[in-house]
Amino acid sequence: MEYVIFILALAVFVLVVFVLEAIRARKSKKEFIRYLYEDFDDIREKEYPLERYERMGSFFKRHTEEGQLDDITWNDLGMDEVFKRMNYTLSASGEEYLYYTLRTLRQETASLEHLEEMVRFFGEHPDERVRMQYSISKLGYMGKYSLYDYLDNLDLLGERSSRKHILFDLLFLPLIGLLWVQFSIGIMAIVLLIIYNIVTYFKEKSEIDPYITSFSYVMRLMHVCGELEKITIPVCKEELDTICNARKRLQGMRQNSYWVMSPQRGNASGDILAVFLDYIRMVFHVDLIKFNSMLKVLKGHMSDVDSLVQVVGRMETAAAVWAFRKSIENTLSVAEDGAGQRAHCDKAETKEWCIPEFLSKGEAQAGGLQLELGDGYHPLLTKPVKNGISVSRGVLLTGSNASGKSTFLKTVALNAVLAQTIHTCTADRYEAPFFYVYSSMALRDDIASGESYYIVEIKALKRILDAAAGGTRPILCFVDEVLRGTNTIERIAASTQILRSLSRSEILCFAATHDIELTELLQDVFENYHFEEDVRDGDVYFNYRLLAGKATTRNAIKLLSLMGYEQEIIERAAAQAENFAATGVWK
Repeated sequence: MEYVIFILALAVFVLVVFVLEAIRARKSKKEFIRYLYEDFDDIREKEYPLERYERMGSFFKRHTEEGQLDDITWNDLGMDEVFKRMNYTLSASGEEYLYYTLRTLRQETASLEHLEEMVRFFGEHPDERVRMQYSISKLGYMGKYSLYDYLDNLDLLGERSSRKHILFDLLFLPLIGLLWVQFSIGIMAIVLLIIYNIVTYFKEKSEIDPYITSFSYVMRLMHVCGELEKITIPVCKEELDTICNARKRLQGMRQNSYWVMSPQRGNASGDILAVFLDYIRMVFHVDLIKFNSMLKVLKGHMSDVDSLVQVVGRMETAAAVWAFRKSIENTLSVAEDGAGQRAHCDKAETKEWCIPEFLSKGEAQAGGLQLELGDGYHPLLTKPVKNGISVSRGVLLTGSNASGKSTFLKTVALNAVLAQTIHTCTADRYEAPFFYVYSSMALRDDIASGESYYIVEIKALKRILDAAAGGTRPILCFVDEVLRGTNTIERIAASTQILRSLSRSEILCFAATHDIELTELLQDVFENYHFEEDVRDGDVYFNYRLLAGKATTRNAIKLLSLMGYEQEIIERAAAQAENFAATGVWK
């Protein structure tokens, strides 16, 4: 009777645990779906360790195209932070595709218009968006490495054959028959065969273990794409047809895949069935045999796996763009200048983002390269001062440090990048042709190669000129403090000629400089704009407003006073500067 009570109690305990786990899972799912419906556009901090950054670029590195942002421009513009700001993806595939999207400048309207259709659909159909995101969330992440890191190394496994495993499995049949003739010899032979299979099993299993993670991800990818096919998303018909065909060609991986994919080492979890299956694997090598057949299918259909990743990534990217747009609508505030005045019009009269307009090749060539940015701002600022500009030739920016020059350069550059990647600009208006975008802004000397700052800088500028000489698209480039790494005389002379080269018809250049001489030397090819500050009441005020013309004030020496420098230093510096301005000679 005691045994019956014990068994019943154990059964009740297991049932209670099962029910509680089911309730917890249901509650977690309900909360996650509520988040997708109501709070998905909230800004959430994610951890970005170094290995995650390395993994994020895997899809991009394997899908290089002409005109993509190079590393210098990506780093100059702080695109890692921009990526993190709009990373609303829920899977490794979505994350890697979003990164690829932000580095790939589209050069035609078709792909951007299709992205816009998807973004609008998910914004107008929350049920379909949530179903899509919930399905893709099951895909999860790969950990330290990307799926592509594993797939690239499949060749290291060489040609794997299952003939040996099948042969040794078939040996069990005659040995079992031997039991009826010589029982003791038959038992000994079977035991020796089992020991041999177990020993060789662990050697081969260790070789394939790193790849099981990628196989598992591919299987989840196929399952998730199967769920996506069941969702009615008319704007993604082409994508859904693609995954349907790709899944059919990959079906050979699914049959009996549980031998490879099911949890291993069941004894660790106390699952008796799992323990039994582990021993079946060790003795008969069924998982090794299935792995080899899956490997053969995968090697023959790598492009289909890539298609599944692209479709999942494209859908997640569209949802991320929608969430990014919503988030900036909810977080952007009106900034105030140093005098406490409103820096731009009321929220009701301005837009937080806009869809870019692109000029045709003929329109772009008529009257020079044209770019119009209306009330644009940096997407990482929540209280920005908006600035607009409309130009058809290069722009030269002057002004003191911290007055807003670099931020404005990045504002224009980022809006050009976002226009041609996610079809979204943080501005009231953006109109321009399709560009290739380059920059030379946040450079530093390269200690590893022994190159000085000046060498690094002139190499960065040369690559822009080379791109313009050999490219088929207009170049939009941004240069901050051109040739700051050398002496004044040679800097002004070389800067003048380099900037003249960057004023050719196929280049639109935005440059910032402290060398006021350049405004005179280049006034025939560059428009002059400036930022200024106001030093008063023992403090400095910046209004961050873009003004036409060159800078007319110099406040660097005045700022020394605010920092507590001795009055003698300040007076001598001011007198020396005034004398040079009047005579052109340093004393």
